[in-house]
Amino acid sequence: MDSFPLEIIKQKKILVIGDLMLDRYWFGEVDRISPEAPVPVVRVARREDRLGGAANVARNIVALGAKASLLGIIGPDEAGGKIQYLADEAGIDPFLIQDQSLHTTLKMRVLGRQQQLLRIDFEYPPQASALQMLDEKAKALIAQHDVLVLSDYAKGALTHVEAMIAHAVECNIPVLVDPKGDDYARYRHASLVTPNRSEMQQAIGHWHSEEELSELAQLLRKKYALEALLITRSEQGMTLFNEQGCFHEDARAQEVFDVSGAGDTVLATLAVAKAAGLDWPQAIYWANKAGSIVVGKLGTSIVSAEELL
Repeated sequence: MDSFPLEIIKQKKILVIGDLMLDRYWFGEVDRISPEAPVPVVRVARREDRLGGAANVARNIVALGAKASLLGIIGPDEAGGKIQYLADEAGIDPFLIQDQSLHTTLKMRVLGRQQQLLRIDFEYPPQASALQMLDEKAKALIAQHDVLVLSDYAKGALTHVEAMIAHAVECNIPVLVDPKGDDYARYRHASLVTPNRSEMQQAIGHWHSEEELSELAQLLRKKYALEALLITRSEQGMTLFNEQGCFHEDARAQEVFDVSGAGDTVLATLAVAKAAGLDWPQAIYWANKAGSIVVGKLGTSIVSAEELL
C-alpha cells in the first residue's frame, strides 16, 4: 500500500453535517459501597469534556490533516457553548445553529479505575425552525467542499437528509453516510453508507453465511443506488460491497480497550481518503488501520495523521 497521502489531504475541505453531542467524562476512584444503596461511591478526581457525534467526526478529520467544517444544532446552554469552544480549539470551522428551546445532547460517563460504571444521556429533538435553518445552511455550504459527511445518530439533525444528498449529487460532491435505523431509502444515491454489524442486521435481517450476506448487501446497495456499502464488523474487520464485488479487510486491533467513537474515526478516515482521490479498497485499508488504533484508546478519541504514517 502506498503511503498515507497527507500532502494532498491538507488541501482538502470536508463538510460534516449531523447530530452534535458533548461527551462528558468524570474519572474517579472507587473504594467503598454506598450505605444508601448497593452501588459504588465514585470520588471524582478529574473531569473532561470531548466532542461527540458528528463533532467527533470533524475532530478526527482535522487530526488527519484535512480542513473540516461542522454543521449541526445546539441549545443555548453550557453544553452547547462547550461544543463551540472545543470545535474552535480543535481547528474546526463551526456553523452551529442555535435552537432556543433545545437542551444540547449530552452523554455523561462516570468511570472508576478506567472502567465505565454509568452513562447518563440527555437528548431532545430539535424544533422545525432550527431544522429549516440547518437545511438552508447545508445548501449554501455543500458546493464549497470536496466531500460531504453525514453523521446520523438519530437525534433529529438529519431529518431532511434526502435533500442534502440530492443537492450534493447535483454538485458532484461525494457523500459518505454513517446511518441509523433500517430505512435506507433516506440515503438513496449516497457514495458510501457505513453501517456496523448490528445496524446492517436491522436493515437486511440475519445472514447465515458470507454468500448470503454478500447477496443481501448487494441487493440493498442496488435498490438504493449506493455506489458502495461498507459493513464494519468489529473483530471480523470490515467488508466493502460495490459494483466490482466484495472487498474485505481483516481486523488489526491487538487490544480493544474502548469502541466508543471508533465509527467516527473510520468515517473520518474514509472521508479524507476519498477527498484525496483514493479508490474504495485503498480508503478501507487506511480506515481499518485508524480504527484499530482508536479502539486502544479510552473514550471518544482521535487518530492523527502521524499515527498512520
